[in-house]
Amino acid sequence: MNFEHVAGKDKGKVRLFALSTCIWCKKTRELLSSLGIAFDYIYVDLLKGEDRTEAIAEVKKYNPSLSFPTLVVGEKSIVGLKEKEIREALS
Repeated sequence: MNFEHVAGKDKGKVRLFALSTCIWCKKTRELLSSLGIAFDYIYVDLLKGEDRTEAIAEVKKYNPSLSFPTLVVGEKSIVGLKEKEIREALS
């Protein structure tokens, strides 16, 4: 799986599993960018074959309902655009 990297302040491992067509995923990316946080993201719906299977298995570890966006900060997962929770996890 190849994540796209967005440069910013290092707050540990921050990964966003998103869908390219999801408005909430886009808003979560915009929030992370506006906070100046370094993070990696991947559009699961654009993956094919083994990469897609691997990404889905990874998301299910943190979010068994496989909904998006799924944000993983360290080992903590936040499902959906929960701005307050995201800000707290990154502070």
